[in-house]
Amino acid sequence: MLKSSYFVLLLSLVSFFGYGQNNGLFCDQIIALKRTIKINHYQPKVVDDSLSTHVFDLFLNSLDEDKRLFTKSDVAQFEHDRFTLDDYINTGSCEFINNYTTILSARLEDTKRVISNIETEDFDYTGKDTLIFKPETTFKYFNNDEALKNYWSKRLRYNILYTLVENDSVLEHIKNDFKALESALKPKVIQKELCKLEELKNRLGSVDNFVKEAFLNAYLHYQDPNSSFFNASEKEMFVNALSNDQLSFGIITSKNDDGDIIIVHITPGSAAFNNVDIEVNDVIKSLSTNMKTLETYCVSDEDVLAFTSDQNHNTITFKIKKQNGTLQNIELTKTKTKTEENTVFGYIIEDKSKVGYISIPSFYSDLESPNGLGLANDVAKELYKLQKENIAGLILDLRFNGGGSMKEAADLSGMFINRGPLSILRYSNGETYTINDMNRGALFTKPIVVLVNNYSASASEFFAASMQDYNRAVMIGSATHGKASAQVIIPIDTNEALGFSKMTVEKFYRVTGKSHQAQGVIPDIILPNLYDGFNTQEEFIAYALKNDSIAGIQNFPKLKKLPIEQLKKKSLSRIDNDATFNALKRLNKLIIKNYFELDTEYPLTLDNVYSEMIRYKNQWNTINTPLENHSARFTVKNTEYTKEIISYNDDKKTINQAILKDIKTDIYIEESQRVLQNLLNLMPQN
Repeated sequence: MLKSSYFVLLLSLVSFFGYGQNNGLFCDQIIALKRTIKINHYQPKVVDDSLSTHVFDLFLNSLDEDKRLFTKSDVAQFEHDRFTLDDYINTGSCEFINNYTTILSARLEDTKRVISNIETEDFDYTGKDTLIFKPETTFKYFNNDEALKNYWSKRLRYNILYTLVENDSVLEHIKNDFKALESALKPKVIQKELCKLEELKNRLGSVDNFVKEAFLNAYLHYQDPNSSFFNASEKEMFVNALSNDQLSFGIITSKNDDGDIIIVHITPGSAAFNNVDIEVNDVIKSLSTNMKTLETYCVSDEDVLAFTSDQNHNTITFKIKKQNGTLQNIELTKTKTKTEENTVFGYIIEDKSKVGYISIPSFYSDLESPNGLGLANDVAKELYKLQKENIAGLILDLRFNGGGSMKEAADLSGMFINRGPLSILRYSNGETYTINDMNRGALFTKPIVVLVNNYSASASEFFAASMQDYNRAVMIGSATHGKASAQVIIPIDTNEALGFSKMTVEKFYRVTGKSHQAQGVIPDIILPNLYDGFNTQEEFIAYALKNDSIAGIQNFPKLKKLPIEQLKKKSLSRIDNDATFNALKRLNKLIIKNYFELDTEYPLTLDNVYSEMIRYKNQWNTINTPLENHSARFTVKNTEYTKEIISYNDDKKTINQAILKDIKTDIYIEESQRVLQNLLNLMPQN
């Protein structure tokens, strides 16, 4: 007994000192982050008991978001820190973190053990157990190990039945061969869940790193949800996402059902593209540099991206498994590659009039260019090509545009107005600064429609608000995200090894002095949205900055008021009588009911799972059919310049055909075109 106790104590000490030896860095990060927030954040919060309890909740939730790892006794133990985290932050104490790392590591192993042990048991599908579906807000931590085992037993059984129905929608086929099908599928489903746990265990390299960064992020998210902690790789990925050129291997990966990382796309002109030995559908088994190796099985796609994005990993040896089973080691060195997602092209839509269409994916910028040329410059080039085609108006599509460079948003705004103020910045000390368009004259003066949705955020909203305030464009779609704050990436210390923060440093306001923070830019014409009721906007995120107003600019040179009421009336009449938009409304209600408000239970049997799945699938297919079959009456084509460019590249031809099809079948683009046509009729050009 004494020997056993000594062994347990030794394990505990090894665990403690194993985590503790890296705590010096974490202590320095806490001290540096506290100082950086106080100096730089737009609205830094006092480090007191109130901060402590909110950071505690954010931290715990980020460690076990679905409440599927920790037990109630674990949480009771953690509760000791609810009102002491502020003391740890103020004193730079960091040993508290070891407890979370130790317990999370133990619960991951416990869960893996429970799932592995279940594999040897015969599963009961007679309906003795009941499946219970509840909204996520009602999830509770497990009472004990028995509750943990019961949960996983039911979850695995449900996943098996669900997969069987997905693979074969004929119930009799499944019943006739159920035993063999279930027996073959069971180990695969179990391995998939074990792999997910292993991914969490390896996230950011270790549980210790994951827990510590989760705390740093919780501390920042309490300041506001748009402030985050970045390690060096995360910072590099974020910067790359805002650039139209980046150093990369040109490989996009995904994780398949077997837990392997596969290559799903190779960017033309990239290092991977120029190497004939690497192909789409190759499996990446490992990534190696001179200093480090990442084995990719049961590792998340995000961690693979972080490894390849690391600025210290410019040359990597990819261990590749080919489709014929052979293994190859292929060394690649990053090259400067055009980011395909951050490239804009202009298209021509023809019906009664010829109009231009440009989708703007983000407000990216070329950070290495002496002039900082990015999105606005690319749009200007496309606009030149479109005007050569004699377009009568323009549709700018900002849906799902999460923002980017405010400078690019200001430059783009200036292309469509003559001259004047665009927005007002407010700093933490209350001082304000007016952003002006200094270049007299507009690049395009014809009517414009701007299409937005609730995922249009930040710089997108800056641009949309400017166009709306100047009466320069008709805004159509749904209320935008509601983020009227600006962030900068700064090292949290002069020693950049401590990491970086994307920190909110200012708010921006419309030229009228009003703010769209936590409200969004409200379109002139609101269209039904598949995402209505999802509550993803800023106003639904905890600790979001509040909406307020400041003194605006009284006499800015806005244009004559647009005939919004007439346009709105015509659009509403069309929407009410449009089968596709009515189908979309029903589809939205179906998703809300089955995912956000689902509250039901039924016995765990094949018949019941099959019945629920087929019922939902049939409803979806019936409602979605008008959307799937929709095709607009207009024609869509490329500019003459683009036709010539793509004629030399088969890959670009294929991508282009898919884009043309997407434009023609998009009901929002179709309604935008109709609104623009109405506007052209009401405001004829000379």
